[in-house]
Amino acid sequence: MAHIRLPQGIPGILGPMAFSPETAKPLNELADVLLRAPNSLSPADRELIATYVSSQNDCYFCQHAHGAVAAYRLGGNEQLIEDVKANFQSAAISDKLKALLAIAGKIQKGGKQVTSEDIAHARSQGTTDKEIHDTVLIAAAFCMYNRYVDGLATWAPTDSEMYRENGKRLADSGYVASTAKLVGA
Repeated sequence: MAHIRLPQGIPGILGPMAFSPETAKPLNELADVLLRAPNSLSPADRELIATYVSSQNDCYFCQHAHGAVAAYRLGGNEQLIEDVKANFQSAAISDKLKALLAIAGKIQKGGKQVTSEDIAHARSQGTTDKEIHDTVLIAAAFCMYNRYVDGLATWAPTDSEMYRENGKRLADSGYVASTAKLVGA
């Protein structure tokens, strides 16, 4: 049961967004910019970063919601999502993404955990300053989103098919458009 009176039957972050549409709008706009806007990192890679941070924060709803978007963008490769969450260093992803996930994992623990060596390693794998910046911001934002979801004790369904359907919708329509009807926008 949620800690506050959220609309019934609306899962995860969607419940607080329906409760507070004025905050939902900028949160969704930020998600769209971070995860969907033109970028040298693919939308799948950015969703993987969000998924990994959410899994490290043990946020069931966010890791499954964003994992489903990433899997959809990767042609339905759900096993890769599980591999990244379990041990990204041995997952079948690029060394560049591994270096960025290492930075994201440190951000999840605390911003001051990132070292000059982490950045140098990422650069040695071909990352740009923009990619490092965006990885840090995605990781920081998802710490906030995860705490928003779990801090209010929102409901997280366990139906994998529901996450798959929502993952396709989010990938195709985006975050702002996907919740516009829910939040009255």
